[in-house]
Amino acid sequence: MTRPLRIAILTHSTNARGGVVHGLELGAALVRLGHVAVVHAPDPECKGFSHHAEVATQPVAAGRAPRGVTAMVEARIADYVRHFEQAEHRHFDVFHAQDGISGNALATLKERRLIHAFARTVHHMDAFDDPRLAGLQHRSIMQADRLLTVSRTWAERIASEFGATPVVVGNGVDIRRYGPRPAAEDAGLRARLGLRGGPVFLCVGGIEERKNTLMILDAFHQLRAIQPTAQLVIAGGASVLDHDAYQREFRARLEAQGLPATAVVLAGVIPDAEMPALYRLASALVFASLREGFGLVVLEAMASGCPVIVSHIAPFTEYLGDDDVAWCDPHHAGSIANAMASVLAAPLRARLAAGGLLAARAHDWLGTARAQLPVYEAIRETADA
Repeated sequence: MTRPLRIAILTHSTNARGGVVHGLELGAALVRLGHVAVVHAPDPECKGFSHHAEVATQPVAAGRAPRGVTAMVEARIADYVRHFEQAEHRHFDVFHAQDGISGNALATLKERRLIHAFARTVHHMDAFDDPRLAGLQHRSIMQADRLLTVSRTWAERIASEFGATPVVVGNGVDIRRYGPRPAAEDAGLRARLGLRGGPVFLCVGGIEERKNTLMILDAFHQLRAIQPTAQLVIAGGASVLDHDAYQREFRARLEAQGLPATAVVLAGVIPDAEMPALYRLASALVFASLREGFGLVVLEAMASGCPVIVSHIAPFTEYLGDDDVAWCDPHHAGSIANAMASVLAAPLRARLAAGGLLAARAHDWLGTARAQLPVYEAIRETADA
């Protein structure tokens, strides 16, 4: 390369969801490879990014979110456009959107000839009832000059629906942060969450239909028949989408099951610095999702020595094997409950902990960053032509 690339990475939020973490860690890896990267996000609360990575960040001024998901998405697109309308904010060779909000903003900037091209990573696609949201998702993909994705599963779907062939870049995990060795902060987090002596099952991602939280709750209720001291911790939940109806159904079912108040811990968003400790405290991560782009938290849990229960669906089947995880059928509570019970047995637990560590170490952010560089170079070449 003749000179380092200057890359603007755009995410939809300062909260640590999978695509946001991907953008931050990608940026940090690009910096280690000698490039200049700045990660952007709308920041209406002026709090900055909740996930720490060794990369420059640029919070984008944003107003209070209007009511309704569609109105909020359109407002955030407008926030991004206002930011990059200013010439001093556009001194980059490459603009790279990690989501539909930033992808639409870049599409608008390209239409106005304020930027010449942009890349878009598709982590997954959502099924929207609102035709405006569906149209915005479609536009953010169709208008991109280069497409990337994190799994072969989504590459095939994008090829089928859009006639494009994305570059598969995968995901990584920072093994400097996530590891199995206990640390001093573990005990404090255990006490704060009220974790007791029984097995602790962890869900990450909040209460969402895509995360299959209701089915996981039913499975946990079944497990309590044989593990009466077990606890279920549900962490995370920051999202731009509206999950209120699903969350109300979850709370109603939890109340109907009559579990003790300490059995299910709704931990909310856990500070980024405490996530490694949370994985170490868990007996297993239960990730019985119905749909994922990749499942970044799977790598984080495995790198922390935490056994993982995961849905036997793609994309998990692309990069995980029988020695890495315990599989379950996400559509059946009994299957999830059986997997939860099985990972408590010493032989399987030891095998999954060892296999998971090896699998996690095969995914590093430098490899993810290197996979993107030919795409970035192609975009810079079109600007220089």
